[in-house]
Amino acid sequence: MASTTSITDRPAILGGDPAITLSHDDACRWPILTAEDEEAVLRTMRTGQLGVSDETAALEADFREWTGRKYAVAHCNGTAGIFGAMHAFGIESGDEVIVPSATWWSSVMPILHFGGIPVFAELEGDSLGLDPEDIERKITDRTKAIVVVHLFGMPSKMDEIMELADRYDLRILEDASHAHGAMYKGRMIGTMTEAAVFSMQGNKLLPTAEGGVFLTDDEEMYEAVLRLGHYERLLDLESMNKYLAATGLGYKFRMSPLSAAIGRVQLRHLAERNAIRNANCIELGRHLETLGMQAFLAPEGIERTYFEYLVRYDEAATGLPIDDFTRALQAEGAQLSAPRYPLLHQMPVFTHGLWKQITRLPDDGDLREYDENDLPGTTEGNGTLIKLPAFPNEDQGLIEQYKTAFSKVFAHADELPRGEA
Repeated sequence: MASTTSITDRPAILGGDPAITLSHDDACRWPILTAEDEEAVLRTMRTGQLGVSDETAALEADFREWTGRKYAVAHCNGTAGIFGAMHAFGIESGDEVIVPSATWWSSVMPILHFGGIPVFAELEGDSLGLDPEDIERKITDRTKAIVVVHLFGMPSKMDEIMELADRYDLRILEDASHAHGAMYKGRMIGTMTEAAVFSMQGNKLLPTAEGGVFLTDDEEMYEAVLRLGHYERLLDLESMNKYLAATGLGYKFRMSPLSAAIGRVQLRHLAERNAIRNANCIELGRHLETLGMQAFLAPEGIERTYFEYLVRYDEAATGLPIDDFTRALQAEGAQLSAPRYPLLHQMPVFTHGLWKQITRLPDDGDLREYDENDLPGTTEGNGTLIKLPAFPNEDQGLIEQYKTAFSKVFAHADELPRGEA
């Protein structure tokens, strides 16, 4: 059902009828859990394998087949997978790891527990990934690795970042937690670097209850991940790591088999569900770009996904401050918000020095200090982003109503109130 509202209608914030009248409930319902998921969980429960399980091993096999990677290790969550990656990279006291600030804390905080020092770099404006030029500016003789986050499902500029890593002998972790099924120039996200981690937390594109998967083609890295958090699997190894089977290194990171059961079902439906979500977001995004907004549509050779749907508003297009612009759209019935992630370099754990307690590094006066005024480009850019629904289900006219709502606000921008609560 298409909207019958015209852009010539009076904006809702000025007393007109809202453009968006359809319910968001069905269009935005996520995760999609069906009888197939229920049966998978019940089947797993009936085996009695609620710790070490054939179901978890089967999920790992599914990921190996899907990605073509040699090794896959299921974890209790993506955070645990990143812990494993930092151990496999050999991060030690004083090592620097270049990271983004606009990401969930799991991309960064595990570094501290190995004595590593996060070095925040600017984002670039095309894909919201790490800016390769700023990465190079931040490299020192203590830099050991880079964490690349494909933020909200848009692949980062991997050619440039991988070239830097090769030139400076750095390791790259792909945090692919937002980008299940995304492609970069013919290669699947999560397969281009030494190691990758996918999160499968409940609102991800591939949701379980909680879960994550570590991927690599390197046997030593695979065994290091087992050594850190999967002691029960060490006896099967031929290397000296098998002698750590009684203790591991003190962590237990294995995934619940019930989560694995859901994950296997969700993986089977990932491509079709991504296609629906992508089509909805692209349709609205193309319209928004005709109005002067940046919708982060994928460039040629890139296939993005839409874990979340962020667009950029340029105040110069209307003269209307972003808060007033957003308020007018909300009056039309649009569900909008600011980006979900606070910038990490501005968080108290860094600006108040609490990170030093986690790393247990000696405070010899040579440690990095974090300033909330760092990364001016990232900070300014973050303030221009607006989060929309990702419309993961079949559209029943809601996209058309969103198009009309944005068009109305742009068409009447000069008349809209400014600075009102």
